[in-house]
Amino acid sequence: MFAAIGLVVLFAMVFGGFALAGGNLQPVLNAIPHEMIIIGGSAVGALLIGNNFGILKAVGGGIAKVFKGPSYNRKDYLDTIFLTSKLMKTMKTDGPVAMEAHIEDPKSSSIFQEYPKLLKDHFLIDFMADAIRLVVVSSGTLNVHAVEEIMDNALKTHHHSAIKPVKVLQTTGDALPALGIVAAVLGVIKTMGSIDQPPAILGGMIGAALVGTFLGVFLAYGIVSPISNRLEQILEEDGEIYHVAKAIIISSLHGNAPAMVIEAARTSISSKNQPGFAEVFDGLRAR
Repeated sequence: MFAAIGLVVLFAMVFGGFALAGGNLQPVLNAIPHEMIIIGGSAVGALLIGNNFGILKAVGGGIAKVFKGPSYNRKDYLDTIFLTSKLMKTMKTDGPVAMEAHIEDPKSSSIFQEYPKLLKDHFLIDFMADAIRLVVVSSGTLNVHAVEEIMDNALKTHHHSAIKPVKVLQTTGDALPALGIVAAVLGVIKTMGSIDQPPAILGGMIGAALVGTFLGVFLAYGIVSPISNRLEQILEEDGEIYHVAKAIIISSLHGNAPAMVIEAARTSISSKNQPGFAEVFDGLRAR
């Protein structure tokens, strides 16, 4: 929502300010389609050269995510605490073997089915199931620190993959001013080929060429770079939910008291979505 509002404000202030200052928008609007073909087309071509289909698809999904916002809200973080805590409690009371059916087929698990939204996050479910699987197959020789290291590696690998669209957008944003110069230079070349024309015509042609430089800078610093920055923020925020699951699993495996487990989970959540201690404790007790 804020991204859409920001775009409206951006265009209104830039083009509205230009018009209020006495600028004539018509030459700019006439030049934009041709300049966009050069700048936008070369940017898309560069994206195709430098990335595979999977990353390009992720870039498209990332841009959509900027306009939709983070995937998880306060309730989802609470549900993650409840789900992971229930899994660890079931393993403690019924034994590791009883967990096999749940972790081998989470979609058929009565525990996982209570949280359909979380069940759609394949990495989250696999992340929890894989960690619990280590406990099941350890036969009493589990090294909690080794489990934590494995979970940290999984988080690092996932984050590295998830953040790739951000880097692609950053690179594109950095390239756009130079591509704008390319469009401007081509416009100057076109102008030089018509040097015998009257000054009024030459002025219009030079102005159209300069629109390329304007567009390159405008697209880079007004649109692409802010989108890249916002996407990084959203991905960082969404990634907190995995740290919540990890905190509960590791704290529980260490044999910590319930209060310590709750705090380990809560402190993994930023203040925007962080539930209160009593809210978590009462929710767990109600289950």
